[in-house]
Amino acid sequence: MRSSETRETPWLQRQTTNRNRLALWALAYVLTMALASFGPVVLWDGAVAGSILAILLNTCVGVGMIWANIHHLLGLDEMQQRLQLEAMGIALGVGLVVGLSYENLDISNVIAVDAQISWLVMLIGFTYLATMVLRSRAYR
Repeated sequence: MRSSETRETPWLQRQTTNRNRLALWALAYVLTMALASFGPVVLWDGAVAGSILAILLNTCVGVGMIWANIHHLLGLDEMQQRLQLEAMGIALGVGLVVGLSYENLDISNVIAVDAQISWLVMLIGFTYLATMVLRSRAYR
């Protein structure tokens, strides 16, 4: 292909910029979450001040990630926005229903272990991903 054939339109350039910005914020969020989770054990030996600072940093980076996600969503076309809305809605519904049922199983001592939020976060993520894959196939 010649270089003139591979030139991106302004819309595609914005899509790329928004996607890359969101990816960087998401990576920063994961890294600051790791810092807040493992820092008390590995880096600052349980000092409360270090934990508070790491959690505040993680929260601020999380707000930045939400902002980047909003910009990403606003830059999508109507079909992409619809796919995102469907996937997010289904993931929210599954997370809410399964999460509350999981908590009730823990409260009523039906399960022997304490309910962990990490399992719910993984369920929501997998539900979102699966919905995006299945629904995008349906729109092809």
